[in-house]
Amino acid sequence: MEKLAINGGTPIRKTKIFYGHQWVDEEDVSAVANILRGDYLTCGPAVSEMERSLEKYTGAKYAVAVSNGTAALHCACIAAGVGSGDEVITTPITFAASANCALYCGAKPVFADINPETYNIDTESIRAHITDKTKAVVAVDFTGQAVDVEKIRAICDEFNLIFIEDAAHSIATKYNGQQVGSLADITTFSFHPVKTITGGEGGACLTNDEVLYKKLVLAHTHGITHDESMMEGAPHEGSWYYEEISLGYNYRITDFQAGLITSQMKKLDKFAARRKEIVNRYNEAFKSIPEIIVQKEIPESDTCRHLYIIRLDLDKLNCSRREFFDAMSAENVQCQIHYVPVYWFPYYQHLGYEHGLCPQAEEVYKGIMSIPLYPKMTDEDVEDVIKAVKKIVEAYKK
Repeated sequence: MEKLAINGGTPIRKTKIFYGHQWVDEEDVSAVANILRGDYLTCGPAVSEMERSLEKYTGAKYAVAVSNGTAALHCACIAAGVGSGDEVITTPITFAASANCALYCGAKPVFADINPETYNIDTESIRAHITDKTKAVVAVDFTGQAVDVEKIRAICDEFNLIFIEDAAHSIATKYNGQQVGSLADITTFSFHPVKTITGGEGGACLTNDEVLYKKLVLAHTHGITHDESMMEGAPHEGSWYYEEISLGYNYRITDFQAGLITSQMKKLDKFAARRKEIVNRYNEAFKSIPEIIVQKEIPESDTCRHLYIIRLDLDKLNCSRREFFDAMSAENVQCQIHYVPVYWFPYYQHLGYEHGLCPQAEEVYKGIMSIPLYPKMTDEDVEDVIKAVKKIVEAYKK
Protein backbone atom coordinates (compact mmCIF):
# COMPACT_ATOMS: atom_id res chain seq x y z
CA MET A 1 0.00 0.00 0.00
CA GLU A 2 1.31 3.47 -0.90
CA LYS A 3 2.40 5.65 1.97
CA LEU A 4 0.47 8.87 2.50
CA ALA A 5 2.25 12.18 2.21
CA ILE A 6 3.40 13.76 5.43
CA ASN A 7 0.49 14.46 7.81
CA GLY A 8 -1.84 12.76 5.31
CA GLY A 9 -1.71 15.71 2.94
CA THR A 10 -1.44 15.93 -0.84
CA PRO A 11 1.94 14.91 -2.28
CA ILE A 12 4.15 17.64 -3.71
CA ARG A 13 4.18 15.82 -7.06
CA LYS A 14 1.60 13.79 -8.97
CA THR A 15 4.25 11.73 -10.78
CA LYS A 16 7.34 10.04 -9.40
CA ILE A 17 10.81 11.47 -9.98
CA PHE A 18 13.78 9.13 -9.57
CA TYR A 19 17.21 9.95 -8.19
CA GLY A 20 18.86 9.42 -11.59
CA HIS A 21 17.88 8.88 -15.20
CA GLN A 22 19.60 8.59 -18.57
CA TRP A 23 19.22 11.06 -21.44
CA VAL A 24 19.01 9.22 -24.77
CA ASP A 25 17.90 11.21 -27.81
CA GLU A 26 17.34 10.49 -31.49
CA GLU A 27 20.99 11.16 -32.32
CA ASP A 28 21.95 8.40 -29.89
CA VAL A 29 19.34 6.04 -31.33
CA SER A 30 20.57 6.73 -34.87
CA ALA A 31 24.18 6.16 -33.87
CA VAL A 32 23.33 2.73 -32.46
CA ALA A 33 21.00 1.85 -35.35
CA ASN A 34 23.70 2.64 -37.91
CA ILE A 35 26.07 0.23 -36.17
CA LEU A 36 23.41 -2.46 -35.96
CA ARG A 37 22.93 -2.13 -39.73
CA GLY A 38 26.68 -2.32 -40.35
CA ASP A 39 29.27 -5.07 -40.48
CA TYR A 40 30.60 -5.03 -36.89
CA LEU A 41 28.68 -5.62 -33.68
CA THR A 42 31.84 -6.19 -31.65
CA CYS A 43 35.62 -5.84 -32.07
CA GLY A 44 34.97 -3.18 -34.70
CA PRO A 45 35.83 0.45 -35.44
CA ALA A 46 33.23 1.98 -33.09
CA VAL A 47 35.24 0.77 -30.10
CA SER A 48 38.40 2.47 -31.34
CA GLU A 49 36.40 5.63 -32.06
CA MET A 50 35.10 5.64 -28.48
CA GLU A 51 38.62 5.22 -27.12
CA ARG A 52 39.95 8.10 -29.23
CA SER A 53 37.03 10.27 -28.08
CA LEU A 54 37.87 9.62 -24.41
CA GLU A 55 41.56 10.33 -25.02
CA LYS A 56 40.76 13.62 -26.73
CA TYR A 57 38.34 14.75 -24.03
CA THR A 58 40.45 13.81 -21.00
CA GLY A 59 43.93 14.39 -22.35
CA ALA A 60 44.98 10.85 -21.45
CA LYS A 61 47.37 9.18 -23.89
CA TYR A 62 45.63 5.80 -23.88
CA ALA A 63 42.07 4.58 -23.35
CA VAL A 64 40.85 0.98 -23.23
CA ALA A 65 37.10 0.46 -23.54
CA VAL A 66 35.68 -2.39 -21.44
CA SER A 67 32.33 -3.96 -20.66
CA ASN A 68 31.56 -2.10 -17.41
CA GLY A 69 33.08 -0.10 -14.58
CA THR A 70 33.76 -3.18 -12.47
CA ALA A 71 35.70 -4.77 -15.32
CA ALA A 72 37.68 -1.52 -15.59
CA LEU A 73 38.67 -1.74 -11.92
CA HIS A 74 39.62 -5.40 -12.23
CA CYS A 75 41.76 -4.67 -15.29
CA ALA A 76 43.36 -1.76 -13.45
CA CYS A 77 44.38 -4.02 -10.57
CA ILE A 78 45.74 -6.62 -12.99
CA ALA A 79 47.79 -3.98 -14.82
CA ALA A 80 49.02 -2.66 -11.46
CA GLY A 81 50.39 -6.12 -10.67
CA VAL A 82 48.08 -6.67 -7.70
CA GLY A 83 48.25 -10.28 -6.57
CA SER A 84 48.02 -12.74 -3.73
CA GLY A 85 49.26 -11.33 -0.43
CA ASP A 86 49.06 -7.71 -1.57
CA GLU A 87 46.91 -5.00 0.00
CA VAL A 88 44.89 -2.34 -1.79
CA ILE A 89 43.69 0.73 0.11
CA THR A 90 40.27 2.14 -0.72
CA THR A 91 37.26 3.86 0.84
CA PRO A 92 34.27 2.11 2.43
CA ILE A 93 31.78 4.70 1.12
CA THR A 94 31.61 3.42 -2.43
CA PHE A 95 30.06 0.72 -4.56
CA ALA A 96 31.43 -2.72 -3.68
CA ALA A 97 33.46 -3.01 -6.91
CA SER A 98 36.03 -0.49 -5.63
CA ALA A 99 37.06 -3.07 -3.04
CA ASN A 100 36.06 -6.28 -4.82
CA CYS A 101 38.62 -5.60 -7.55
CA ALA A 102 41.37 -6.34 -5.03
CA LEU A 103 39.72 -9.60 -4.01
CA TYR A 104 39.45 -10.67 -7.66
CA CYS A 105 43.25 -10.58 -7.76
CA GLY A 106 43.73 -12.45 -4.49
CA ALA A 107 44.63 -9.28 -2.58
CA LYS A 108 43.18 -7.79 0.59
CA PRO A 109 41.10 -4.59 0.53
CA VAL A 110 42.13 -2.20 3.31
CA PHE A 111 39.63 0.51 4.19
CA ALA A 112 40.84 4.02 4.93
CA ASP A 113 38.45 6.47 6.55
CA ILE A 114 36.83 9.46 4.83
CA ASN A 115 36.92 13.20 5.30
CA PRO A 116 33.64 13.91 7.15
CA GLU A 117 33.04 17.10 5.17
CA THR A 118 33.88 16.09 1.59
CA TYR A 119 33.08 12.34 2.02
CA ASN A 120 36.13 11.46 -0.09
CA ILE A 121 38.95 9.24 1.16
CA ASP A 122 41.11 10.95 3.79
CA THR A 123 44.72 11.23 2.69
CA GLU A 124 46.14 10.92 6.21
CA SER A 125 44.11 7.77 6.71
CA ILE A 126 45.62 6.39 3.49
CA ARG A 127 49.09 7.03 4.88
CA ALA A 128 48.19 5.44 8.22
CA HIS A 129 47.11 2.20 6.52
CA ILE A 130 50.19 1.66 4.33
CA THR A 131 52.22 -1.47 5.09
CA ASP A 132 54.96 -3.33 3.28
CA LYS A 133 52.16 -5.30 1.57
CA THR A 134 50.41 -2.27 0.07
CA LYS A 135 50.44 -2.35 -3.72
CA ALA A 136 47.89 0.25 -4.83
CA VAL A 137 45.39 2.88 -3.77
CA VAL A 138 41.90 2.92 -5.30
CA ALA A 139 40.67 6.45 -4.58
CA VAL A 140 37.01 7.10 -5.44
CA ASP A 141 35.77 10.46 -6.70
CA PHE A 142 32.64 10.15 -4.58
CA THR A 143 29.57 11.93 -6.04
CA GLY A 144 31.83 13.32 -8.79
CA GLN A 145 34.12 15.46 -6.63
CA ALA A 146 37.78 14.78 -7.40
CA VAL A 147 39.85 13.28 -4.62
CA ASP A 148 42.85 15.24 -3.36
CA VAL A 149 44.94 14.14 -6.32
CA GLU A 150 48.17 15.97 -5.44
CA LYS A 151 48.38 14.54 -1.93
CA ILE A 152 47.49 11.02 -3.04
CA ARG A 153 49.97 11.26 -5.91
CA ALA A 154 52.69 12.30 -3.45
CA ILE A 155 51.89 9.42 -1.08
CA CYS A 156 51.89 6.88 -3.91
CA ASP A 157 55.20 8.19 -5.23
CA GLU A 158 56.73 8.08 -1.74
CA PHE A 159 55.78 4.44 -1.18
CA ASN A 160 56.03 3.24 -4.79
CA LEU A 161 52.28 2.52 -5.07
CA ILE A 162 50.03 2.52 -8.12
CA PHE A 163 47.41 5.28 -7.96
CA ILE A 164 44.08 4.07 -9.38
CA GLU A 165 41.40 6.75 -9.56
CA ASP A 166 37.92 5.26 -9.53
CA ALA A 167 36.22 7.99 -11.56
CA ALA A 168 32.93 6.15 -12.09
CA HIS A 169 31.18 9.29 -10.80
CA SER A 170 33.40 12.02 -12.16
CA ILE A 171 33.71 12.18 -15.93
CA ALA A 172 33.76 15.91 -16.87
CA THR A 173 35.19 16.89 -13.47
CA LYS A 174 38.43 18.86 -13.48
CA TYR A 175 41.15 18.98 -10.84
CA ASN A 176 43.22 22.17 -10.95
CA GLY A 177 41.93 22.73 -14.47
CA GLN A 178 42.88 19.27 -15.74
CA GLN A 179 40.28 16.71 -16.74
CA VAL A 180 39.82 13.63 -14.58
CA GLY A 181 41.10 10.74 -16.65
CA SER A 182 44.60 12.08 -17.13
CA LEU A 183 45.68 12.46 -13.50
CA ALA A 184 46.27 9.03 -11.92
CA ASP A 185 48.39 6.09 -13.03
CA ILE A 186 45.13 4.48 -14.13
CA THR A 187 41.67 6.04 -14.16
CA THR A 188 38.48 4.01 -14.50
CA PHE A 189 35.11 5.17 -15.82
CA SER A 190 31.62 3.66 -15.72
CA PHE A 191 28.82 4.23 -18.22
CA HIS A 192 25.89 2.78 -16.29
CA PRO A 193 22.56 4.53 -17.11
CA VAL A 194 22.53 6.75 -14.00
CA LYS A 195 26.03 8.08 -14.73
CA THR A 196 26.63 11.37 -16.58
CA ILE A 197 26.85 9.57 -19.93
CA THR A 198 25.80 6.00 -20.67
CA GLY A 199 26.26 3.05 -22.95
CA GLY A 200 23.62 1.03 -21.08
CA GLU A 201 26.67 -0.52 -19.47
CA GLY A 202 30.29 -0.01 -20.36
CA GLY A 203 33.49 1.24 -18.82
CA ALA A 204 36.99 2.39 -19.65
CA CYS A 205 40.54 2.46 -18.31
CA LEU A 206 42.74 5.45 -19.08
CA THR A 207 46.47 5.90 -18.56
CA ASN A 208 49.47 7.90 -19.76
CA ASP A 209 51.82 4.95 -19.28
CA GLU A 210 52.43 2.72 -22.32
CA VAL A 211 53.47 -0.27 -20.22
CA LEU A 212 50.28 -0.11 -18.16
CA TYR A 213 48.27 0.42 -21.36
CA LYS A 214 49.54 -2.81 -22.91
CA LYS A 215 48.70 -4.68 -19.72
CA LEU A 216 45.19 -3.22 -19.71
CA VAL A 217 44.68 -4.31 -23.32
CA LEU A 218 45.75 -7.87 -22.51
CA ALA A 219 43.65 -8.00 -19.33
CA HIS A 220 40.41 -7.25 -21.15
CA THR A 221 40.99 -9.55 -24.16
CA HIS A 222 41.85 -12.97 -22.68
CA GLY A 223 45.56 -12.07 -22.50
CA ILE A 224 45.62 -12.52 -26.27
CA THR A 225 47.59 -10.33 -28.67
CA HIS A 226 48.09 -9.95 -32.43
CA ASP A 227 51.05 -7.63 -31.79
CA GLU A 228 54.20 -9.34 -33.13
CA SER A 229 56.44 -7.34 -30.84
CA MET A 230 54.75 -8.94 -27.81
CA MET A 231 54.68 -12.54 -29.05
CA GLU A 232 56.84 -15.15 -27.39
CA GLY A 233 56.18 -18.45 -29.18
CA ALA A 234 56.14 -19.62 -32.78
CA PRO A 235 57.12 -17.29 -35.62
CA HIS A 236 54.38 -15.10 -37.00
CA GLU A 237 52.61 -17.29 -39.54
CA GLY A 238 50.11 -14.89 -41.06
CA SER A 239 47.47 -12.25 -40.34
CA TRP A 240 45.34 -14.83 -38.54
CA TYR A 241 48.00 -15.68 -35.95
CA TYR A 242 47.72 -14.63 -32.30
CA GLU A 243 49.09 -15.69 -28.94
CA GLU A 244 47.84 -15.79 -25.38
CA ILE A 245 50.74 -14.41 -23.36
CA SER A 246 48.97 -13.81 -20.02
CA LEU A 247 45.74 -14.76 -18.27
CA GLY A 248 43.02 -12.29 -19.21
CA TYR A 249 39.25 -11.99 -19.37
CA ASN A 250 36.54 -11.29 -21.90
CA TYR A 251 35.78 -7.73 -20.85
CA ARG A 252 35.22 -6.40 -24.36
CA ILE A 253 32.52 -3.83 -25.03
CA THR A 254 30.22 -4.14 -28.06
CA ASP A 255 30.37 -1.71 -30.96
CA PHE A 256 26.79 -0.55 -30.44
CA GLN A 257 27.48 0.28 -26.79
CA ALA A 258 30.65 2.11 -27.82
CA GLY A 259 28.68 3.97 -30.50
CA LEU A 260 26.15 5.12 -27.91
CA ILE A 261 28.93 6.32 -25.59
CA THR A 262 30.65 8.24 -28.41
CA SER A 263 27.33 9.89 -29.26
CA GLN A 264 26.77 10.74 -25.60
CA MET A 265 30.27 12.26 -25.39
CA LYS A 266 29.11 14.98 -27.80
CA LYS A 267 26.59 16.08 -25.16
CA LEU A 268 28.86 15.66 -22.15
CA ASP A 269 29.62 19.34 -21.62
CA LYS A 270 25.91 20.15 -21.96
CA PHE A 271 25.04 17.48 -19.41
CA ALA A 272 27.73 18.73 -17.04
CA ALA A 273 26.53 22.33 -17.28
CA ARG A 274 22.96 21.36 -16.41
CA ARG A 275 24.10 19.22 -13.49
CA LYS A 276 26.07 22.17 -12.14
CA GLU A 277 23.00 24.42 -12.42
CA ILE A 278 20.92 21.98 -10.40
CA VAL A 279 23.66 21.52 -7.79
CA ASN A 280 23.98 25.31 -7.38
CA ARG A 281 20.22 25.60 -6.88
CA TYR A 282 20.23 22.84 -4.28
CA ASN A 283 23.20 24.36 -2.46
CA GLU A 284 21.45 27.71 -2.30
CA ALA A 285 18.20 26.16 -1.08
CA PHE A 286 19.71 23.99 1.64
CA LYS A 287 22.54 26.14 3.01
CA SER A 288 20.29 27.91 5.52
CA ILE A 289 18.49 24.77 6.77
CA PRO A 290 20.31 23.67 9.94
CA GLU A 291 18.79 20.18 9.77
CA ILE A 292 20.48 19.56 6.39
CA ILE A 293 24.27 19.28 6.02
CA VAL A 294 25.58 20.06 2.53
CA GLN A 295 28.63 18.21 1.18
CA LYS A 296 31.68 20.46 1.01
CA GLU A 297 34.09 20.59 -1.92
CA ILE A 298 37.80 21.18 -2.14
CA PRO A 299 38.69 24.30 -4.18
CA GLU A 300 40.80 22.25 -6.60
CA SER A 301 37.76 20.31 -7.85
CA ASP A 302 35.60 21.81 -10.59
CA THR A 303 32.97 19.14 -10.07
CA CYS A 304 30.43 17.56 -12.38
CA ARG A 305 28.22 15.84 -9.83
CA HIS A 306 26.88 12.38 -10.49
CA LEU A 307 25.05 12.42 -7.16
CA TYR A 308 23.69 15.14 -4.91
CA ILE A 309 23.76 14.03 -1.30
CA ILE A 310 22.00 15.67 1.58
CA ARG A 311 23.08 14.63 5.05
CA LEU A 312 20.41 14.72 7.71
CA ASP A 313 21.42 16.09 11.10
CA LEU A 314 19.40 13.53 12.99
CA ASP A 315 20.09 15.26 16.31
CA LYS A 316 17.86 18.08 15.05
CA LEU A 317 15.07 15.92 13.65
CA ASN A 318 12.36 13.86 15.34
CA CYS A 319 12.65 11.07 12.78
CA SER A 320 14.97 8.38 11.54
CA ARG A 321 16.59 8.43 8.10
CA ARG A 322 14.18 5.66 7.07
CA GLU A 323 11.20 7.80 8.06
CA PHE A 324 12.61 10.77 6.13
CA PHE A 325 13.31 8.54 3.11
CA ASP A 326 9.79 7.09 3.17
CA ALA A 327 8.29 10.56 3.53
CA MET A 328 10.20 11.71 0.44
CA SER A 329 8.87 8.67 -1.45
CA ALA A 330 5.34 9.54 -0.36
CA GLU A 331 5.88 12.97 -1.93
CA ASN A 332 6.76 11.07 -5.16
CA VAL A 333 10.44 12.00 -4.84
CA GLN A 334 12.39 8.75 -4.94
CA CYS A 335 15.77 8.95 -3.21
CA GLN A 336 18.60 6.45 -2.78
CA ILE A 337 21.37 5.76 -0.27
CA HIS A 338 24.99 5.84 -1.48
CA TYR A 339 26.54 3.80 0.08
CA VAL A 340 26.37 1.18 2.80
CA PRO A 341 29.96 0.87 4.09
CA VAL A 342 31.40 -2.00 2.06
CA TYR A 343 32.84 -3.89 5.02
CA TRP A 344 29.40 -4.04 6.66
CA PHE A 345 28.20 -6.52 4.02
CA PRO A 346 27.89 -10.16 5.18
CA TYR A 347 30.50 -11.31 2.67
CA TYR A 348 33.10 -8.95 4.14
CA GLN A 349 32.03 -9.76 7.69
CA HIS A 350 32.66 -13.44 6.92
CA LEU A 351 36.16 -12.44 5.77
CA GLY A 352 36.81 -10.99 9.22
CA TYR A 353 36.07 -7.28 8.74
CA GLU A 354 34.28 -5.68 11.69
CA HIS A 355 32.11 -2.66 12.32
CA GLY A 356 34.04 0.33 13.65
CA LEU A 357 36.95 0.23 11.18
CA CYS A 358 36.20 3.71 9.81
CA PRO A 359 34.33 5.78 12.40
CA GLN A 360 33.93 8.88 10.22
CA ALA A 361 32.51 6.87 7.33
CA GLU A 362 30.07 5.07 9.60
CA GLU A 363 28.87 8.29 11.17
CA VAL A 364 28.39 10.01 7.82
CA TYR A 365 26.57 6.97 6.43
CA LYS A 366 23.85 7.24 9.09
CA GLY A 367 22.50 10.47 7.64
CA ILE A 368 23.26 10.55 3.91
CA MET A 369 20.62 10.40 1.20
CA SER A 370 20.89 11.00 -2.56
CA ILE A 371 18.16 13.20 -4.00
CA PRO A 372 17.29 13.48 -7.73
CA LEU A 373 19.99 14.85 -10.03
CA TYR A 374 20.08 14.40 -13.82
CA PRO A 375 20.15 16.74 -16.83
CA LYS A 376 16.57 16.17 -17.99
CA MET A 377 15.18 17.51 -14.73
CA THR A 378 13.15 20.64 -15.36
CA ASP A 379 13.36 23.67 -13.12
CA GLU A 380 9.94 22.66 -11.80
CA ASP A 381 11.27 19.19 -10.95
CA VAL A 382 14.15 20.75 -9.03
CA GLU A 383 11.84 23.04 -7.10
CA ASP A 384 9.54 20.12 -6.27
CA VAL A 385 12.47 18.22 -4.74
CA ILE A 386 13.42 21.28 -2.69
CA LYS A 387 9.83 21.75 -1.55
CA ALA A 388 9.63 18.09 -0.50
CA VAL A 389 12.83 18.32 1.57
CA LYS A 390 11.68 21.53 3.23
CA LYS A 391 8.21 20.18 3.90
CA ILE A 392 9.55 17.07 5.63
CA VAL A 393 12.19 18.97 7.60
CA GLU A 394 9.47 21.36 8.81
CA ALA A 395 7.27 18.43 9.88
CA TYR A 396 10.03 16.61 11.77
CA LYS A 397 12.30 19.31 13.11
CA LYS A 398 12.73 19.53 16.87
